[in-house]
Amino acid sequence: QVQLVESGGGLVQAGGSLRLSCTVVGSFFSINTMGWYRQAPGKQRELVATITNGGSTNYADSMKGRFTISRDNAAKTVYLQMNKLKPEDTAVYYCNAIRVALATTNYWGRGTQVTVSS
Repeated sequence: QVQLVESGGGLVQAGGSLRLSCTVVGSFFSINTMGWYRQAPGKQRELVATITNGGSTNYADSMKGRFTISRDNAAKTVYLQMNKLKPEDTAVYYCNAIRVALATTNYWGRGTQVTVSS
């Protein structure tokens, strides 16, 4: 059984920063890519950033240069440092982890709300 527990969301003014954390509770065995996605009201869930077990990262274009994803495998945790936040970054942010074993399994956190005021 694997659970993803997110923290760090909140309310911040435009131009401010937040750091999200997501910790894997349970087995970390064969967890490969971890990442963050977000969903704003009335919109589809979209990619924010991903990071592989080896540290390779991928960002959505609108987040490049403002957001930084990192992970600490010993702590079973992935982080998302968000700087220069904009009102359009307001969304529920979801953590994702992919286990690649005999089958591929996607795990999702419950989400953490990020609200950026103008």
